[in-house]
Amino acid sequence: MSITWDSNEPPQDVKIGLLGWIRVLLRGLAIILTITFGLVLLLPLRLIEARVHGMARPWSPHITRVVCRVSLICMGLRFVRRGAPMQGQGAVVANHSSWLDIFVLNASDQVFFVSKAEVAGWPGIGFLARITGTVFIARERREAKAQTQVFETRLLAGHRLLFFPEGTSTDGQRVLPFKSTLFQAFLAPQLRDVLSVQPVSVSYHAPKGTDPRTYGWWGGMDFGPHMIATLALARQGRVVVTYHAPLKVADMTDRKALAAASESAVRSGHTVM
Repeated sequence: MSITWDSNEPPQDVKIGLLGWIRVLLRGLAIILTITFGLVLLLPLRLIEARVHGMARPWSPHITRVVCRVSLICMGLRFVRRGAPMQGQGAVVANHSSWLDIFVLNASDQVFFVSKAEVAGWPGIGFLARITGTVFIARERREAKAQTQVFETRLLAGHRLLFFPEGTSTDGQRVLPFKSTLFQAFLAPQLRDVLSVQPVSVSYHAPKGTDPRTYGWWGGMDFGPHMIATLALARQGRVVVTYHAPLKVADMTDRKALAAASESAVRSGHTVM
């Protein structure tokens, strides 16, 4: 069972008026059309790509990135990137605030998410996650060895895997302690000397006059109502994605040291208003 972070202060109730529902309709339709067009291009390209390049995916992530950038424009959410994604083999670790992170981090870099196994069964979202190369994991000890082997295979194939070491999403106003378990995969003998881990801070800034936690998705909040409330906003805020210097795995003594260094970097770049 996955652990879900919760707050002593429940989210504010959001009342949506007529204009809000019109914004939901227009923005939602634009995003659906964007994703649909992306799938029309992605599906046949992925078949060709798999036949020519096998595990490697040199082409299809570009489509995912463009689709997510256009989707953010459709939402009206301003996107700012600071720093630069690393080059070469490696993994990315970031704080986790919302389902919006999927769009934001895909728009920032060509990455493949590591997600809890339940997401694979979610209607619509599960299909999109599978087709874009998401790695699904079960947070159970008996699966640890098999999952580590999957991580190694994907990383050695040149895939840049993105992990959320907090293990849960939050209200966007904090960074939770990083769990070190998943970092063990980076210390495998065939990866340790060639792999780097890049910490990334994701900071959401809500529109003036709204709850600072507007973009956070946590506790028992349902996806549908939160998505509708986000699309209904009269004015959107912005999200700032900060890329920190990559950490060489070979310089770390163990997974706990690597997790601690990653967490410290993410905290240093996480700002709230």
